[in-house]
Order: sequence, then structure tokens, then C-alpha cells
Amino acid sequence: MNIRNIAIIAHVDHGKTTLVDKLLQSSNTFRDNEEVIERALDSNDLERERGITILSKTTSINYQGFKINILDTPGHADFGGEVERIMNMVDGVLLVVDAYEGTMPQTRFVLKKALDAKVTPIVVVNKIDKPSARPKQVIDEVIDLFIELGADIDQLDFPVIYTSAINGTCSLHPEIETQKNTMDPILDMIINYVPEPRVQKEGFLQFQPALLDYNDYVGRIGIGLIKRGSVKVNEVVSCVRLNGEIKQFRIQKLFGFSGLKRIEIKEASAGDIVAIAGLADIGVGETICDVNHEQALPPLRIDEPTLQMTFGVNTSPFCGREGKLVTASKIQERLNKEMERDVSLKVEVNDNESFIVSGRGELHLSILIENMRREGFELQVSKPNVIIKEIDGVKCEPFEEVQIDVKEEYVGSVIESLGNREGIMENMINYDNQVRLIYTIPSRGLIGFMTEFMTMTKGYGIINHSFKEYRKMVSNNVGQRKQGVLVSMENGKTTAYALGQLEDRGVMFVSPGTEVYEGMIVGQHNHENDLAVNVVKGKQLTNTRSAGKDHTVVLKRPRIMTLEGYLDYINNDELLEVTPSSLRLRKKILNANERKKAKSS
Repeated sequence: MNIRNIAIIAHVDHGKTTLVDKLLQSSNTFRDNEEVIERALDSNDLERERGITILSKTTSINYQGFKINILDTPGHADFGGEVERIMNMVDGVLLVVDAYEGTMPQTRFVLKKALDAKVTPIVVVNKIDKPSARPKQVIDEVIDLFIELGADIDQLDFPVIYTSAINGTCSLHPEIETQKNTMDPILDMIINYVPEPRVQKEGFLQFQPALLDYNDYVGRIGIGLIKRGSVKVNEVVSCVRLNGEIKQFRIQKLFGFSGLKRIEIKEASAGDIVAIAGLADIGVGETICDVNHEQALPPLRIDEPTLQMTFGVNTSPFCGREGKLVTASKIQERLNKEMERDVSLKVEVNDNESFIVSGRGELHLSILIENMRREGFELQVSKPNVIIKEIDGVKCEPFEEVQIDVKEEYVGSVIESLGNREGIMENMINYDNQVRLIYTIPSRGLIGFMTEFMTMTKGYGIINHSFKEYRKMVSNNVGQRKQGVLVSMENGKTTAYALGQLEDRGVMFVSPGTEVYEGMIVGQHNHENDLAVNVVKGKQLTNTRSAGKDHTVVLKRPRIMTLEGYLDYINNDELLEVTPSSLRLRKKILNANERKKAKSS
């Protein structure tokens, strides 16, 4: 059977997953009576809620005698390691670009990985039905980006197709009226432009896992492309480890892909993308070969973690109230299980009660925390800190490239804030009352910036960032919150009376009737110092009525933050308590007098 292997790459929210949906439907991959949800490839609850792809997925389409394997890749830089490894499995990419937003930081990021791997690009200009669509200018931007990233002549001669994935229409011309209700031109283009897999049909087996999955019954499952030869179930094969060791094992299960399903198959040959089970600790980049014909493929690069935080047992007075899984052993077991599937995650034991977890970025770690709380875990986590490396005897930290799009009226305050965070402006472009700012900034400088940025731009600003390089470390105060906090000095339930009296001191995080404990953070102080406050105090009642009638206390709405918002917000002397139903900020040392002693010492 003829095979085409392609990846679909794009910036977050430019419509990759929706496009794959329509390709699956138009190729009659599903039965007529089969119910298919929208964004079917985003199978995990978090992916569906946030509208982002977190894990790479493989799907396959049968079209006109061809089997087209499509890998839907994450668009977020935190999952960039996966994108890079997927490029070793495919011969072409569909680069999806929004017809209004054009090329964005993650477009640059994923395209660079594709061009470096010398795969054939096809450009899909999506969302052509938007009233603000500007397809011709967007194609010019794409060409500029290709040139800037060092594309060769063949890569620059890319075909272009214009689509509205949500409506299931496409056309070879940018005019909206030429759109037809079919996705076949994209599939035809894949068959005509993307080359056959660069593999050897004959010869001894070579297979290299580029992605991992995990199953309680068979352990780790390695997903990758068969580069040479063929493989059968129950065959005994050799695994060449990254350190050169050789281990033999029997292939227990072999899976292929059809539509959205992973199906058991008996054999597969070069060019197929398959999943192999049988070696419990199979690793990314190792090579599976025929016995006595061990030839290792070049190892795959795995992105190093850039951020770390401490996950520990919840030690607050409310410990065990809301979660089922609260012990250190349960937390360790869950983190180890995550490492089986996620090669970019590293876990080290810190002490008996806590673990240092390192990942690719805030989103990477916050998704793990969110999944754990949904599974019933209760834990406390520290502020995320960047991983400092020593390069040639110099302390270095990760820097990121940041692209910001804001209205002109907000530019001044954004530039001032980024300047305070050691950001260096690389470029500033004006168009139609909008300004695009390009900055290089230490990763530490972005911790806590998102919330501030959204407030500054009243929610209208767009910010994107991706890892650039390690550079010499800048000043120590970058990334620390300037404002102090209001800390509860009592245990009990908050009262409207007490909160009303404290409103002029800052912004509250709690509403009346919330249970609090000593050391819990209940608001943000107007000044730079922390302030211990009593939020449980009730009104003193006397039996003489005052001349003024009792007024109902009208309070401002408390500030509600997301999990990422809290991780951005906390400082080094604070923790975030995470339970299935609550997120609470607290000081590491709960008692006010002990905090003072610790600070003075």
C-alpha cells in the first residue's frame, strides 16, 4: 500500500485539530452511524477545556489507495521536544496559519524544526472566512519567515491552499467565493507533493521510538517509524540502548493506527508508523533491531527542562479534608508514572515529604498539577524557579523570545514593565493602531508577568514566548512580586464586617464565609510589606441601638485566579495548597511571630 507520513504544525489556536477532524470526515474514515465529537483528537479533558493540544496524537486516513498517517503536534513551546522528534517520523508538514494573525512565535518555532529536518512543507491558510482575513499579506509573511529561517530553494517553492476548517471548505485561491464544500484538494496535495517515506523496504529491522505511551498491562509503549525491514508480533528482537547496551525482548503487542483508533496488527514493514509493546522500560531514541544485526540509529535530542518546583505533602491545617490521595508515597508513585510517558519531565527526591519536579515550562508543570488534583491528589507546590546552568564557569539562565501585540495606548506601560524585568527590545512594528513588540527576556522575568500584562492591557493584549538560549545571569531580583500580601492571623470563617474594614488595605482573594487558617494569604497589600490581618472578626453587638441605621456591607468582588495565575503570583517564601476543590495561597511559615524571627535571622 502507498504510504504518506505527515505532521500538522501551527501556532496555538490556529485550527490544526479542527482541520484534522474535517480531513477524517471528508475521507469517509468514520462509519455513517459513528458519533464523532468535535476536535476528536483532543481526547483529554484538559485539552478540550483549554482548546490546546498537549500530547501528540497519531491518526490515519485511507484515501484513493493511499494510507496517510497524520501526526497532530502540540503548538505550545513547552511541548517543543515532541515536535522535534516527530519530524524524524514524517516526510512532509501541513503548516497551518491563521488568515488574520499570520505568523506567530510558535509558527516560527515549529517551522524551524520542520525546515531543519528537511521535510516538505504545504502551507494551509486557515480561517479564510474571518471578516478580518488578509490572506495575501499572510502569505508574504510566511515567505519572509521561510527566508529568515534559512529555507532552501525547494522548500521555498511550497504549495498553498486556503481553508475554513470549521466550515469544512477549501480552495486553491484566496477569494472567499471560490471556497468549495470539500477537503479533497488538501488530501490530493499531500499525495502529489509529499514524498514516500525515506526508508529501506529490504534489510534487517530498524525502528526508533520517538514518542512514548504507557499502559498498566504492558508498561511502556514506543511509538515510531519503521526505518528498515519489517516486524512481527511474538518475534524476539534486540534493543540498542542509548549507552550502547543490548537487551533482547519479545514483541508482545504491535499496534497500527486507523482513523482515531489504535488497532492490534500482526506485522508491519518499513514506512509504517506503529506502536510496540514488550519492553517495560523502552526509551525514546533507542533502536529496535533484528537479533545479531544490531545497528543503532542516531539518538534523538530530548529538550532539557528549564523550570523546576517542589511538590510536597500538604502540611496545612486543612490537610486531608478534600483529597483522597495525600501521602508522599502516593505522590511519588504518580510522578514516577508520569515520567514513564513524558520524557521531558525529571523527578528527584528532595526529602521524605517532597520532590523536585523539573519541566519545560509553567504550562508543562501546571497541566501535571491540574491532572493530579482531578485524580483526587492533595499537595502543596512552591514557586517555579528557572534552572541555572554553569557554562564555562559562568552562571547562565534561560532567555526567551517574546512577541507582544497590543493597542497603541498600552505600549508605554508594557515597555516600562518589561524594562523592569530586564527585557531587551529587539523590534517594534506599528500597523492599524496595533503595535507588535519583540523582546528577549530572562525566563524569570516572565514569571508573574502574565497576570500583570492582562490587567495592563485590559485583556486585549496577546503575548507569546518561546525558549531562545542560555545567557549570562542578570540581576537577582527579576521575577519577584513587588507587592506584599495580607495574611490571616486567626483560624475561622471570614466575615463581611472584617473584610469591609480591610478593603482600603488592598485587594481581597476571599469572600465572606470562607474558612481560613493562620498563615493563609487572603489578599494583596497596597504596599510592599506583608500585613497580618484579622478577617474573622465579628461586629460587637450592644443592646443600645445607634442613631445611624445598620448598613448592609457592600464588598468589592474578590480577585479570582487560575492555577497558572497563582503559580505566577507566589514568592519564594510562599506555597500553593492544591486540593481537588480548592486552591489556597499560604506562607511557608504559618505563625506570624516565627515568620518575623526567620526574616530577622
